[in-house]
Amino acid sequence: MVDSLRDQLLKSGIVKQLKDEKRQQQPAPKPHTSFAKGKPKHHPKSPHQPKPVRKDGEIDLAKAYAIRAHTEAEERKRAEQEAAEQARLKRERKAKVQKLLEGQVLNKADGDQVRHFEYGGKIRRVYVDALQLADLNAGKLGLVQNAGRYMLVTQAIAEQVREIDPHLVALLVDPAAAGVDEDGIPDDLMW
Repeated sequence: MVDSLRDQLLKSGIVKQLKDEKRQQQPAPKPHTSFAKGKPKHHPKSPHQPKPVRKDGEIDLAKAYAIRAHTEAEERKRAEQEAAEQARLKRERKAKVQKLLEGQVLNKADGDQVRHFEYGGKIRRVYVDALQLADLNAGKLGLVQNAGRYMLVTQAIAEQVREIDPHLVALLVDPAAAGVDEDGIPDDLMW
């Protein structure tokens, strides 16, 4: 068989000689000393690197991050305290309304007429009897939302609830604002 050129060169020893000659021509690598030509070399990952001199008013990046983290933590803490205070006030208002409504609810289980009203951007309904419907439309009665239910109460109770939390009053017709007949039917109602 015919040997390849590479094999022939390796057998003759010429290739090894060329590698040895290249090694001799290259200068030997210098050992890494930190004091070459009298000046210390600074390696980028050296732990003892001197800090650059700052101008007046400048702070280093670590201090800036520490200050930022501290202010963010204070803001979070303040926001949490404010949310806790709002929740506490809401619980107190809810307890006041609950205590005010005890024994004052006029809802009847056998209500046969439906009164529709808008509350919270949606159309809601409550079942009342004929007398309650007339009083509700005349403004003598009002609806208060409590614990997910709509409670029929007197106008005085609805006004007290409005003073505590106006969002809980679902319906309280102002008789002076709308023209209402003596039967409780609005003037602008078309049959």
